[in-house]
Amino acid sequence: MRLENKLFKGKTLAILSGGGDTPAINSGIEAIRNRASLLGFKVYGILQGWKGLLGDGNVVDLTNQPYDGYYGGTALRSSRTNPFPSKKNPESRVPQVLRNFERYKIDVLVTIGGDDTNGAAKRLFETEGIPVIGFPKTIDNDLRTRTIHHYQGKDIEAVLCPGFPSAARSIMEFTASLKTTAESHSRIIVMEVMGRDAGWLTGTATFGGATLGLVPEYPITRERKEVFFETVKETYMNSRKKCLIIPVSEGIRWYDEKTGKVDVVYASSELDEYGHPRFGGVSGIIASEISARLGIDSRAQISGYYPRSGHCRHYDRRLTTTLADKVVDLLLREEYGQMPVMKKIVPYVELEEFNTTSIDMGAVGNKPLSDDYYDISRFSFTDAYRDFLTNILEKPEFSEFRYDFPVVLPE
Repeated sequence: MRLENKLFKGKTLAILSGGGDTPAINSGIEAIRNRASLLGFKVYGILQGWKGLLGDGNVVDLTNQPYDGYYGGTALRSSRTNPFPSKKNPESRVPQVLRNFERYKIDVLVTIGGDDTNGAAKRLFETEGIPVIGFPKTIDNDLRTRTIHHYQGKDIEAVLCPGFPSAARSIMEFTASLKTTAESHSRIIVMEVMGRDAGWLTGTATFGGATLGLVPEYPITRERKEVFFETVKETYMNSRKKCLIIPVSEGIRWYDEKTGKVDVVYASSELDEYGHPRFGGVSGIIASEISARLGIDSRAQISGYYPRSGHCRHYDRRLTTTLADKVVDLLLREEYGQMPVMKKIVPYVELEEFNTTSIDMGAVGNKPLSDDYYDISRFSFTDAYRDFLTNILEKPEFSEFRYDFPVVLPE
């Protein structure tokens, strides 16, 4: 039987992006928009995340408009607005969201975000019946996607989120660049990497030439701190060029000699609407203590927003389009309250819809780095983690100055 009209003609699908930006959000927006349009939806963009559904609303029409999915960040802008009551904003703004849903005649909402943005969407689905589909994104790669990594006969629960592959390549390249200045001065460079609660991104520095690393999953207690310094000294002295890059997550818990406590380092005590403070500065503390304790010239380098920035890399581009294909499946079956994910960790060529599934948005949560991926005794990432990363980055990329000059002795 021939259909006279597209399946969803007369319906409107809206897209919003919330929380921290990634290089892959625009790619996700473009892919979802294109597929929704083919199904007959009119496609709107909600500006500034949930903030765009407050007040009178802030909405743009994406239907039949050019859209650059390779450009990083989000053209729909973002915010950390929480429509539900929080400590920072005790007022419930859900009635404003519901009102704008009706005013703009939105039938389905796709929320591109992490645990906070998609958690709010799931709550609206459960309490208000708003048809929502979540779409994952985070450079931290700590959103529980229940993706399985098959390694040497073992199934390891890993994570694969759009945004992480692009950020991982940036950290790999950034580390490889830092190696040249570390070598020139025989220094240790402590490189701070984003990661509030998980060390997935920090580990990608190993593909740029880093050896040791510190992650939030394993606090540096007083006892472990002593072992860490010993390991740093041993690794430095055994390095051929007497230099090290040590990546550390911004959210690591570090023992403070003055307070006797193990805690994170805060860049600001101010909380966002989801109750998160801003971390930053632990790399400077660690570098300073290495210099003082070991007498080795050390410097701190904060990668900051660099991994969030720039264009969408190839793996991310393929990943977002693959997950957008799964969104089509969810729309056709009107299966809301779900989030598309990869079933398993696969190389670039296997990023296909048949390797996807969907999970209930209420079961997302956060996923720390697996114990299989980190050697707590050596402060280093394991072969299993390197195999996981090889699927995404293919192989380590860093150059070496390979000459050994003969030593000249006076006659």
